[in-house]
Amino acid sequence: MTKTVKRALRTVASTMVAVVFVGGILATAQSQQMEEKLMAIKQNMAMNKQKLGQYTWTETETISIKGDVKDTKTYQVQMVNGQQQKNLVNDQKASSGGRREGRVKEHVVEKKTEEFQQYGQQISALAKQYTTPDPDRLMQAKQQGNLSLQPGQGTISLVIKSFVKPNDQVTFTISEQTKAPVSLQVNSYLSDPSDAVNINAQFAQLPDGTNHVQSVLVNGVSKQLTVNDQNSNYQKIM
Repeated sequence: MTKTVKRALRTVASTMVAVVFVGGILATAQSQQMEEKLMAIKQNMAMNKQKLGQYTWTETETISIKGDVKDTKTYQVQMVNGQQQKNLVNDQKASSGGRREGRVKEHVVEKKTEEFQQYGQQISALAKQYTTPDPDRLMQAKQQGNLSLQPGQGTISLVIKSFVKPNDQVTFTISEQTKAPVSLQVNSYLSDPSDAVNINAQFAQLPDGTNHVQSVLVNGVSKQLTVNDQNSNYQKIM
């Protein structure tokens, strides 16, 4: 092997070591930046939860099947010990509108309606796990390598997989300035991946800066059932 070739090989080796070294530094710096951003987001979520505990508000829940509204419930909501407590204020079920059903058929319809209502409650409860997540889950997702950051125009998107359920897909868009949620898109499921549930949520801020879930649309794909939640009329109680 000639001296020229040896020098060339040493140069290539040195370059590769330098690239790996610099790459390691950049990866470490990016990891630290992600950690700092996640800590800021986590702290904001914890503080916001406390601020939200000072309010009571109205939640209107509309359940539709194949686009037809079947039930509309109104709740008065407030935080109790860090958890939402809902009191039913009004329940407006859609009327059948036809002639009086036979007793057997009427029983079947009632049973089917009960099944759909139960399913609606299940997918609505699933949506709550995403729209009001445990902040520690964000850090866990990062540690497991399931979280990445995507910068936007004044926003950061947290792209997460296997967040609440294995192989679910979550995109949490956060304001770069306030570190508060802006929107949420989720592809998840109930007990089985074939029972797909899609969730879309929008967030808003109250005059004092408290962030809250403004609206949530939950689509139970297999049963063509949707739950539309709207939160409004926020009133300070303390």
